[in-house]
Amino acid sequence: MSIATLTIASKNYGSWSLRGWLLCKMAGLEFEEKNVSTDDPSTRAELLLLSPSFLVPCLTHNGLKIWDTLAIAEYLHEIAPEAGLFPSDRAQRAHCRSICGEMHSGFSNLRSALPMNIKAHLPGFKAWAGARGDIDRITTLWRECLDAYKGPYLFGPRPCAADAMYAPVCSRFTTYDVAVAPKALAYCNTMMTHPLMQEWIAAAKVEPDELEELDVEF
Repeated sequence: MSIATLTIASKNYGSWSLRGWLLCKMAGLEFEEKNVSTDDPSTRAELLLLSPSFLVPCLTHNGLKIWDTLAIAEYLHEIAPEAGLFPSDRAQRAHCRSICGEMHSGFSNLRSALPMNIKAHLPGFKAWAGARGDIDRITTLWRECLDAYKGPYLFGPRPCAADAMYAPVCSRFTTYDVAVAPKALAYCNTMMTHPLMQEWIAAAKVEPDELEELDVEF
């Protein structure tokens, strides 16, 4: 595969950037990172959940530009099916796509109440009650997958697109010490200690950019 370019925003705050980056890494795609400054108004709007569109991540590969995270996942699955971003079994693949889609289009209360902030650790943080329903739904999805496919990842022994989609949720749960059942906590720990997540976290922690509009809420 030829070298690609992945445009991302802040590693500390950019949950969608993390998803796209993980997908590319899991697919074994060689790519260069291009960072969009958080000083850019449209990028700030996106990170602050004020924009209805997701401008990053954006993958450029072989003359193509793919800018939606699900589209990136499907494109990578087409060019590197051996990477297993989606299960080989049709029923499992449909299940995986369904829970990826639910993350992609839902859980707005969770996003607003618990914005991604890898540098922060805020035990005892009081999230507004509306987020609890999202948390319960997510952990139910995780439990069902872990029970059905035996873990340690959502669809079995290797991480896939679903794990990339829910990785920022694991980060949020860690930042805010969200109380979840033991099985969900074990899954969070599995994701947060994965070498790719550790690589992203290390880069996020040395990132100089800050969004005062987010930090002031804490």
